[in-house]
Amino acid sequence: MERRPLADRPLTEPHPSRLSPGHPDRDRILARHAAALAAGEAGYPDPATGLFVLTAGFLARRGTCCGRGCRHCPYVTD
Repeated sequence: MERRPLADRPLTEPHPSRLSPGHPDRDRILARHAAALAAGEAGYPDPATGLFVLTAGFLARRGTCCGRGCRHCPYVTD
């Protein structure tokens, strides 16, 4: 089943279940995510782990949720 991105949450704001407001690296994560979105990049390196994280823009263009728990998934509804 294809799910559409939520209209009530901008692509710049991850769902709290994926990135809590109290996460210690939240500001650095959001800054890297915003820079990647602005540059049209698919993702960015996580500031703590160095792992590649896909942006909400990339995930929204893909058109469906993969179900893997992506940090910036625009399809999260809970």
